Amino acid sequence: MPAEPLGAGGPAEPTAAPVRRRPRGRTTLIIAAAALLGIVGGVAVGYGVQAEREPTPLAALSQPGLGYPAKPGAADRAPAPLPAAQDRRAKTDGDLRKLLIDRPKGTRKTLIDELGLGDGWEPVEQYAEGYEDPHYMFESLGGLELRRVASVAWEQGEYRETQVSLIQFRSGDQHGAAEHFDDQIMYMPWDKDGAGNTGEAIKGSREGRYFLYPVVRKAGYLPSYRARALAVRGDIALDISIYDTVPISKKDIRTLAERQLERL
Repeated sequence: MPAEPLGAGGPAEPTAAPVRRRPRGRTTLIIAAAALLGIVGGVAVGYGVQAEREPTPLAALSQPGLGYPAKPGAADRAPAPLPAAQDRRAKTDGDLRKLLIDRPKGTRKTLIDELGLGDGWEPVEQYAEGYEDPHYMFESLGGLELRRVASVAWEQGEYRETQVSLIQFRSGDQHGAAEHFDDQIMYMPWDKDGAGNTGEAIKGSREGRYFLYPVVRKAGYLPSYRARALAVRGDIALDISIYDTVPISKKDIRTLAERQLERL
């Protein structure tokens, strides 16, 4: 008889019972939940204890008396308002054209004034036309809350032209005038569009400066000279330009700027 395979007829070996695995992370969740409950409970208990306590009085003031009177002052003891001569706001809120310097004696009115079109108020677009990019300048002035522009211009000699502009902004903190002034001063040292130099200080102005431009020569045209002065006083930016076919002296532009600043 053929031999039976080893173990073929013997009892089957017992099969190991499947081990039921514990879900992973359950212990961690239980510990976290317990910790959260402990924190919430502690906060609630602490808040309840604090709410039951009497409020702690504040420390006494160190100064012996208050910095303001206990009773309002009488109306007849109120300080009088500043006179218009000393109140800059009263001057600049009025007719801005009255703050422009007068035309010097011996000068002529410009063509616009002769035609009766010059009333002292300069349209914004007309002022912006004096810049390389009028469209950009128009938008820039609007963004700075431009209020109005007053100007006066005159002619003298054969070709000299002078224009003085007061550019007033609405910003109560003078931000608009200062930023417009800074933008102009920034590019004045450039050879392109500017005077190509840093200019010289204007007496009576902390930051104001005047500039002499290099002469411009073109075939078939007379030489072109220009001088410019820039300053800011409160919410008003000052812009003065002189054009001529002969050199312009520093004294001419400096004196004009100083006179205008005195009026402001």
